[in-house]
Amino acid sequence: MKIRPEQLAGQLKKGLSPIYIISGDEPLLVQEASDLVRKHARKAGCHERIVMTVEKGFDWNSLMQQSCGMSLFAEKRLLELRLPTGKPGDAGGKALRAYAESPVTDDVLLIVAGKVDSKSQQTKWYKTVEAAGVALPIWPMAVAELPGWISQRMTATQLRPTRDAAQVLAERVEGNLLACAQEIDKLFLIHGAADIDADMVADAVANSARFDIFGLVDTALSGNGERVARMMLGLRSEGIEPILVLWALSREIRTLSSMSFEVSRGTSPDQVMRNQRVWEKRKPLIKQGLRRSPRQWWYLLYRAGQIDRMIKGQATGNVWDELLQLGLMMAGIRIARAS
Repeated sequence: MKIRPEQLAGQLKKGLSPIYIISGDEPLLVQEASDLVRKHARKAGCHERIVMTVEKGFDWNSLMQQSCGMSLFAEKRLLELRLPTGKPGDAGGKALRAYAESPVTDDVLLIVAGKVDSKSQQTKWYKTVEAAGVALPIWPMAVAELPGWISQRMTATQLRPTRDAAQVLAERVEGNLLACAQEIDKLFLIHGAADIDADMVADAVANSARFDIFGLVDTALSGNGERVARMMLGLRSEGIEPILVLWALSREIRTLSSMSFEVSRGTSPDQVMRNQRVWEKRKPLIKQGLRRSPRQWWYLLYRAGQIDRMIKGQATGNVWDELLQLGLMMAGIRIARAS
């Protein structure tokens, strides 16, 4: 039986299946789903846990030997098979098929795997395991789904987030669910069960550097060239990698180039900002940026591409000087190019 992550808790309440295969490349979601199975297995009397990790030279006979063995400490056992690659190979596939065709009645086999792609899910070993137990493939979360996931997680942690708060956190963690969960825990430690707005998230998630990268972006959009220069110097002195500064600047430039193009085609700035879910505090900054033409933002994107090549050693130039110029141009300051 194949289920979705949100269905696992309900399935476990109905009773344990003899086999679970949890796979995917979202470490947090795979870990939490596996922990939930382990928790229910303990409640069901599986007090002995045997962990096997599939590495080079792994003997698949050990799985069958464990399935035939008797527990020294408990009647029921949790056999945990870790399959990092998500591919057991021919020998492993045969062993898993053999186990799934005759699973041990009192044991629970938990297979924790890396990504098992759609093609691999059509193989005989996977189909046999799925038919004998529960298959839970976990796919990367879409960008549009992240704010909703964050809101639900914050609510479950007794936080009461505004829509903007969830959106800001989604932007700051850039799809890293583990980092996101850590930031939510930190917010709870700081504020307890409280209402959480966008400013509180921004303060808590700020870069540990004295001048944070996201603050640099907002300062550039505000047109404060002098502070952009100070912040850029601060980031450099803090040892921040240039690629991170470029990432933050170019991401904003790319977004504004797309938004300004929509405005040039007749969509109102307010509608464009609603479509992009711009949070309230940033709307004045974004609206200011939308006064520029798409051509201006495309040029800045071109300059960002040049800096990227410098960082990768594919072009010559002083990366930090170029980043400063890019930040100043975002602030609306004209930079004279050397002839």
